[in-house]
Amino acid sequence: MTGAIRWLLPHPFLTLLLAGVWVLLQNQVSAGMVVFGLILGVIIPRITAVWWPDRPHGIRFGRMMIYILIVLWDIIVANIQVAWIVLTRPNDKLRPAWVVIPLDLRQPEAISILAGTITLTPGTVSADLSNEGHSLLVHALDTDDPDAERDRIKDRYERRLKEIFL
Repeated sequence: MTGAIRWLLPHPFLTLLLAGVWVLLQNQVSAGMVVFGLILGVIIPRITAVWWPDRPHGIRFGRMMIYILIVLWDIIVANIQVAWIVLTRPNDKLRPAWVVIPLDLRQPEAISILAGTITLTPGTVSADLSNEGHSLLVHALDTDDPDAERDRIKDRYERRLKEIFL
């Protein structure tokens, strides 16, 4: 029975996410919209499952929620810091830097989340991923110490992503 359920719902979290997004896009909650959202949530992952052969099999949901809260907090703080830099510091006083982040992560989904996190946080942008996926090139708007920036990203984000993805 487990094999049949796994075949029908290859990505259960994605099924719920798609159903929720469908209901939100309709701007009304009704039984018909929820059912149709669930139908889409079952069909779309089933059709696209062939393109996800190495999907992560174990994700720690609780740790993912903590990670999301940390990232949201960091986005708020970084917005304030970047606004302060833009308003108070002339361009010739900025200390931009390119930072290479060696990656311990190997799952493409985890690397994508890390790159997205870095880009979502104002003041840093993920610019490139090495061909073999072992390092990430990041541009920092203003930093005194690129090595400290690298260590902060590895400790604050990559370490947590390693705990989330089994």
